[in-house]
Amino acid sequence: MTRWIFALPVALLVLLGVLGAWRMLYPAKGDFERVTRAAPEFVFELKEGGEISFAPPPGGETVAVNLFASWCAPCEAEHPMLMKLGAAHPGKLYGILYKDKPENGDEFLARLGNPFTTIALDPDGKGGLDFGLTGVPETFVISGEGEVVLHISGPLDETSLQKVSEALGAPRS
Repeated sequence: MTRWIFALPVALLVLLGVLGAWRMLYPAKGDFERVTRAAPEFVFELKEGGEISFAPPPGGETVAVNLFASWCAPCEAEHPMLMKLGAAHPGKLYGILYKDKPENGDEFLARLGNPFTTIALDPDGKGGLDFGLTGVPETFVISGEGEVVLHISGPLDETSLQKVSEALGAPRS
């Protein structure tokens, strides 16, 4: 009769394990999502001289920040989308040249066009890490309050371009 008392803790552990596994396999919506987070306070050197930070962004307006590199094939593939975004939202698209030489970035943009308001430099990649970059290209939309409200991993396509454009608000005329 007392044997079942010894089996009770084992049964309880198995039940908790099954419930834990169920929650991991089928999480409730939003359990692993973070809606917003603060933009990094990292201060980037500007290609043309000076410094910039995106916490909060310049002018206190919502902006898009694209991390790119001249050696990145997906960056070249997404560039037409950035040209559309820059044209639709003048003054709201910033570029960060990631782990690249400024002269290589200049050649890249001279060949493909420059959609950016200004270009910051991140030669050692520390600023990209502060953003949470997993690999170029990536685009972040930062609210006027300095919150990352949208993060697009990988090259922009028509769908993600629409999301970024909506997050930036109505285009300026």
